[in-house]
Amino acid sequence: MQIKKFIPNFITLLNLLCGSIAVLFAVNNLFVTSALFVFLGIFFDFFDGLLARKLNVQSELGLQLDSLADMVTSGLVPGIVLYKLIAIAVDAPPMAASNEWSLHWSGFSMSFVPIIGLFVTLASAYRLATFNLDEDQQTYFKGLPTPANTLLIMSLPLIMEFQHNDAINAIILNKWFLIGLALLSCYLLNSGIKLFALKFKDYSFKNNAMRYVFIILSLVLLIVLHFAAIPVIILLYILLSLIQNNKN
Repeated sequence: MQIKKFIPNFITLLNLLCGSIAVLFAVNNLFVTSALFVFLGIFFDFFDGLLARKLNVQSELGLQLDSLADMVTSGLVPGIVLYKLIAIAVDAPPMAASNEWSLHWSGFSMSFVPIIGLFVTLASAYRLATFNLDEDQQTYFKGLPTPANTLLIMSLPLIMEFQHNDAINAIILNKWFLIGLALLSCYLLNSGIKLFALKFKDYSFKNNAMRYVFIILSLVLLIVLHFAAIPVIILLYILLSLIQNNKN
């Protein structure tokens, strides 16, 4: 059996490893380090499929393994981070809340409200499962891809850490904003909105105009806004996709 068949799966396992490490940092409130490993995992997630296509070794095993890795890196981690942020916003220590909205047993207590953040993990699992069964999503995505949603959520602690804007920080740590974001993420992940994929069959501007516009605008936004550009880029991605859908 050729070794090249295992190369994409090995890259996928690196994605899973990065996601697992990101979980460890996230549960210890080390969000910046967690985000670093998530970004690295998403990088591997992009290249495993690319390598499989280039080496012509695509397989059902690779497809399932990719979804399992994504479930951790782009499903579990963002859910934990949102859980932790909501806990901070409602001033309830993540595993030591002591109010009427808490569950207590054997000296262990947990607030109910932050669990809303974990809805993103459930919605991500559902999306990944339906994606594997949907044969239409080859040139486009139906709903927001889990890596894109993860980038959106992981950008929040990075913005607070590096942008140093009190007004933005106040918005991010507003419990209603975070709860609304969790519910919006659940909807976008499993919506029927068609979003263009960044897959190039050729590199002509005519056939890829929207992709090129998106990439150029994204680079400009990253240069100008830094980490704060990520939520704007996700919104831009959705808006450009809607524009393209109306043209078609």
